[in-house]
Amino acid sequence: MKIAIFSDNFYPELSGISDSIIGLSNELAKRGHFINFYVPRYSPKNYRVAGLEPGEIDLGANITITRFPSLYFGAGTGQGRAVIPTGLSYFKVKKFNPDIIHSQLFFGVGIEGLLAAKLLGKPFIGTNHTAIKEFLRYAPLHHEWLDDLIIRYVNWYYSHCLLTTAPSRSVIEEMEHFGFRGECHVISNPIDTVTFQPLADKNWLRKKFGFSENTIVHAGRLSPERNIDVIIKALPLIKRKIPSVELVIAGKGVGEKDLRSLAKSLNVEDNVKFLGFLEKPALAEVYNAAKIFVITSTSDTQSMVMMQAMACGLPIIGVKARALPEYINSKNGILIEPGDEKALAKNIISLLSNSDKRKRFGAGARIFANKFSAPEIAKEWEQIYERAIKGYKKSGF
Repeated sequence: MKIAIFSDNFYPELSGISDSIIGLSNELAKRGHFINFYVPRYSPKNYRVAGLEPGEIDLGANITITRFPSLYFGAGTGQGRAVIPTGLSYFKVKKFNPDIIHSQLFFGVGIEGLLAAKLLGKPFIGTNHTAIKEFLRYAPLHHEWLDDLIIRYVNWYYSHCLLTTAPSRSVIEEMEHFGFRGECHVISNPIDTVTFQPLADKNWLRKKFGFSENTIVHAGRLSPERNIDVIIKALPLIKRKIPSVELVIAGKGVGEKDLRSLAKSLNVEDNVKFLGFLEKPALAEVYNAAKIFVITSTSDTQSMVMMQAMACGLPIIGVKARALPEYINSKNGILIEPGDEKALAKNIISLLSNSDKRKRFGAGARIFANKFSAPEIAKEWEQIYERAIKGYKKSGF
């Protein structure tokens, strides 16, 4: 198959969406398919934010990348780009002549994908990775009428898809709550269970990174909707029982300055390490050097970093919000109420103090993550693409 993937979010932007669609394309390419990404062009500064040298990523012989001119808008990690749709992608997509067009987001690039599908008469499917209501809480302009308009727009956009997928049921339920009636399916993002796996010499890795014996880890975009402040607020409570507790945070984002200030104000700055952006092999080592992965986000529609931590055999402590209860269960971790630093501290203390419980949760986490390995998810997407193409042809479009 020839698959055109349109996304407003891509390399070098630090995000789970970018990681997941690149991981999926790598696996599909291995299976003989051809993929062309249609994505924004990023500036040299955007690369430097991620600690990368400016330049195109090489994804292999079967994968090509087409970049659109874009404008900086700085959301999330400070790398955000906006593409103004013109419909001119029609000519680029026509040359590739895909069997199917798959949109990952609904902004400017997503509109380009929709226009190309309509003009070329190609089957068009979409994936919604976004918890719209949660992100609207942190928008620069926040008015009820504007929120309603955006939600209506999102549903309008996905109503043009033959089918829509999401990485969790929570996303689909939100869309349906606001009137969406199209065909929907839940399909996980693919997890790289080869890079992210349990490593044997954890003590050596702790020494390599200079971590304490009681290290907890969080990773991802450092932005308000992820509520990382809750983890930092729990540290003074944990220190009363476990003075050597340490929180390591991997990632970059607009919220880093505030998080550093909070740690200082609570007198736990020596207990918090900001690691910045890490390439996947290094991140896998950091996971293996830690004892617990903690996530307090109320906006995640799956959380790639959490699933990667599971694949490394880490027990999880997360909050009962959005998609997290769909992925955290009694065999791989603990769920608490959002914003409750006391409950978080209590459960971190309990897990750090109980190696048998950590091992049990860690083993369950690895088993669970393996269900969503890249090869398994690629098989599902092959079937989805094939059904969509056949259905489109049968319907006479």
